[in-house]
Amino acid sequence: MKKPIRVLFATSEVHPLMKTGGLGDVSGSLPQALRALGMDIRIAMPAYGDTLARLQAWRPRSELMLAPFGRIRILEARLPDSDVPLYLIDHPLFSERPGNPYNDSTGHAWPDNAERFALFSRTCESIALDRAALDWQVDLVHANDWQSGLLTALLAERGDQTPPALITIHNLAYQGVFDRKTFQNLNLPVNLWRPDGVEHWGEMNCLKAGINGSRFITTVSPGYAREIQTQPFGNGLDGLLRHRHEDVIGILNGIDMKTWDPAHDPALPLPYDAEQLENKTHNKRALQEEMGLLEDDQLLLVGLIGRMTGQKGLDIVLQAADALMSLPVQIAVLGSGDQGLEAAYLDWMARYPGRVSVHIGYNEGLAHRIEAGCDAFLMPSRFEPCGLNQMYSLRYGTPPIVHGVGGLRDTVIDTHEATLADHSANGFVMRHLDTHAILWGVGRALEYFRQPTLWQAIQQNGMAADFGWDKSALQYMALYQRMLDERARR
Repeated sequence: MKKPIRVLFATSEVHPLMKTGGLGDVSGSLPQALRALGMDIRIAMPAYGDTLARLQAWRPRSELMLAPFGRIRILEARLPDSDVPLYLIDHPLFSERPGNPYNDSTGHAWPDNAERFALFSRTCESIALDRAALDWQVDLVHANDWQSGLLTALLAERGDQTPPALITIHNLAYQGVFDRKTFQNLNLPVNLWRPDGVEHWGEMNCLKAGINGSRFITTVSPGYAREIQTQPFGNGLDGLLRHRHEDVIGILNGIDMKTWDPAHDPALPLPYDAEQLENKTHNKRALQEEMGLLEDDQLLLVGLIGRMTGQKGLDIVLQAADALMSLPVQIAVLGSGDQGLEAAYLDWMARYPGRVSVHIGYNEGLAHRIEAGCDAFLMPSRFEPCGLNQMYSLRYGTPPIVHGVGGLRDTVIDTHEATLADHSANGFVMRHLDTHAILWGVGRALEYFRQPTLWQAIQQNGMAADFGWDKSALQYMALYQRMLDERARR
């Protein structure tokens, strides 16, 4: 009987144990899908204090001594509601720091992030090399984003006898850049300081190191894989990625189809499906009441959920704020981030009570109710590696209004005569991003919203799509097998 492929999946966050964005969602779902395909995949993540508090049970498994960090414990647990093994890297740099894993309470990066994630990468290296007393020899390593970029670089330095590695780029904008003095203090191999190692224009770049050390570079959508090889989206690494273009592969993220299912969602006042869309109206009224909006079925209720950052284009929405209020629409917002954007959105709400409602922070249940209760969902991202909220919206019969970049373009099909005829229309795609585009997108949605038969067809087209992990997991499995086949031919 063929042995299952053994994969170490190294990630800095995993839902529901730690999540700041899409990386956490992917890390909580993809390993489960791969495990269901018969793979022996195990997750390694930092043992943040909040993570340990959320786990029902864990046990110490082994200890390491790594200079200059001292004693490191490896704890073993299971990913909640799954059979995926979980290795937690326990050290005071992680466990004694609550809240966001990367930033302090003011939103600034922790000053010792280089040390923290070098510790994480080096511990994962020990696991990959079967030097962590876990009695488990991996076949390959799957790293994620800059926080585990040093892991693939360290493995590559050891030559062909180490497990092959790939890295997934969830967002190229975050690269883990530090100065040379920081590199010198991390007790890393000195010869990593070179352009095909960690050095990038005189600085230490952890994501570049991860790319250089990996056999393949995957991104979270085919569109983003193409975009990051261009100057506007490449964040200074487009040249390297063009050079590696044959190794850059886009695999669209999936979503948890059980968690995000309007027919069986405990967070909703009333479940519904594509055949019971009249029940969606009940959710709209309940959301209007919950968020202090006027209860009016005729107003187009538009949702926005996400991090309040420049990437998400929420500043462009603010520029169109007063013009939007001249339309028969309401806005429901859930998010946090840039304090200036938070204040500006709260001011918008104060100026238009009953028309705009803003909840600062994150609330998982409210996120589900916004997806279910809104008529349309706005995602005006400047760039979007994959995006998950547009898939949640499609699943919930809430047509997305998106800027046509990255994964948004891969999943949202613009509504017009031809796409209505072939039953692919599921949303509205803005080709540009400015105030006129925002008004065009919302206006187009409003136009179809006023035509109930066509609107229902758009909703049902979106709800019919399968955004589960099965297809993506098979693509990753095939890529893993390709890596092992190449290794065997050496």
